[in-house]
Amino acid sequence: MAITRQASQNHLLAALPAEEFARVAKGLELVPMLLGAMLYESGQPLQHAFFPTTAIVSLHYVMESGATSETAGVGNEGVVGISLFMGGLTTPGSAIVQTAGHAYRLEQGLLMQEFNRGGLVQALLLRYTQALMTQLGQAVACNRHHSIEQRLCRWLLFTLDRVSSQDVVITQELIAGMLGTRREGITEAAGTLQRAGAIANRRGHISVTDRSVLEARTCECYVAVRTEVDRLLKYVSSPASILAVARR
Repeated sequence: MAITRQASQNHLLAALPAEEFARVAKGLELVPMLLGAMLYESGQPLQHAFFPTTAIVSLHYVMESGATSETAGVGNEGVVGISLFMGGLTTPGSAIVQTAGHAYRLEQGLLMQEFNRGGLVQALLLRYTQALMTQLGQAVACNRHHSIEQRLCRWLLFTLDRVSSQDVVITQELIAGMLGTRREGITEAAGTLQRAGAIANRRGHISVTDRSVLEARTCECYVAVRTEVDRLLKYVSSPASILAVARR
């Protein structure tokens, strides 16, 4: 199947000019991303980068006890596997599919070949990495200072930003694991949001009925991260501008 640059594709891939995209497209493989699938585990060498299109991937930090907590999410705005081009090759974290869908998979060798050319692929990936670091830093502060309800609102809003539906297929147990809290806390927060008219909650499924209520009840972290990510990736629709900024 021919790989084409469409608006519905991954934003980083869609931003590449024709020549660079053509080189990358030779190695792209559209793969299904099943809910709960592990893309990489803690300490294991990465072999591929993944550019989500309709899937969302949750990045987790794994403790010695086996407990995990989400540090960031990656949807069609980004790429999973920054350790490949940042030089680490492995990571103490893991990557798990949070929302089922599809992604383009790219082998490590071709990714590094394009990154080392020093062109737009490199500029885009580095700019995205800074956007991801913004998420990581804000998550630390958010988990320390904000309530479970605020954090759940933040998580739901970021999820909605990455999908075309108002429905989220996920269990409260999985959300609790991602937010690093007890399931009972998520159940209580979800119940409060349902009574406020923000969501309709049933087993394994959350429907957002009024996004404005989530926006009113979330913490400052959602807007802070959204603003910074938009600033960093605002040139995605203009490849020449990205490259010009990267060379300053």
